[in-house]
Amino acid sequence: MSYNFKETMSKPERLAPGHRMCAGCGGTIAVRNVLRGLHEGDKAVIGNATGCLEVSTFMYPYTSWEDSYIHNAFENAGATLSGVEGAYKALKKRGKVKENYKFITFGGDGGTYDIGLQSLSGAMERNHDLVYVCYDNGAYMNTGVQRSSATPMYADTTTTPVGEESNGKLQNRKDLAEIIAAHHVPYVAQTTFVQNFRDLHIKSEKAIYTQGAAFLNILAPCPRGWKYNTEDLMEICKLSVETCYWPLFEVEDGKWTLNYKPKNKLPIEDFLKPQGRFRHLFKKGNEDLLVQFQDEVDRRWEELLNRCGA
Repeated sequence: MSYNFKETMSKPERLAPGHRMCAGCGGTIAVRNVLRGLHEGDKAVIGNATGCLEVSTFMYPYTSWEDSYIHNAFENAGATLSGVEGAYKALKKRGKVKENYKFITFGGDGGTYDIGLQSLSGAMERNHDLVYVCYDNGAYMNTGVQRSSATPMYADTTTTPVGEESNGKLQNRKDLAEIIAAHHVPYVAQTTFVQNFRDLHIKSEKAIYTQGAAFLNILAPCPRGWKYNTEDLMEICKLSVETCYWPLFEVEDGKWTLNYKPKNKLPIEDFLKPQGRFRHLFKKGNEDLLVQFQDEVDRRWEELLNRCGA
């Protein structure tokens, strides 16, 4: 697939400015760059599970979306877009729709990893020709930073507060990309904001124009929940990749491919230190918690290398 950065960035914006998302939020950056994967002239129907993105970009009768837009409940974004895609195919077969439409739905990790997992799994298993995009910010940010199954171990959230009796969330984060890959869909990929968006742009176009179901998992940091300086967003994404906390990979028709392997893998402390939600890990006496976190990152990294034959 050919790629031209200037050409990609010169495409018209499909998410208008003036929305209410926070400064330094990864959600809208993910959306804008995924939609750059659409070819000019193609139309899209956008689904959006309830969450930060929905409440901040759509307040009736105002919307930031340039394409057709459907607000879904937390749990049914996958089901709604499945129905719309099925109706489109039927109407096009009868000649009642001439234009080319693509179907893309967005959900945060709360509406994807947890509440919406059932309808997402159904859409993937039925192999609808749509793309499900998870903007993963690692908690239920819209309702007050409660833990989700995407929240990393030892993160400080309002439902796993750090204190004298707790070191934050006790469980490791769920690996949703691996779960969706086990559905044997045509395309699954994991990415974030690195390489001048090259990785994200290429994978978005692949996902949109792969025939059948596709899934993108995008690390999209949240300044409020992660407690970082807004200007550090891109650096945190880079560190997530360089520490192998968030590897860049794709699965095409069952074949796993590692897209980037750090020359010098950085320690996980480099990724955790800029985030206030992990401040307690750097206090005296908590050294063993950092060791446990590193061990889990290393274990998952080695598993991925084996899958990818790397």
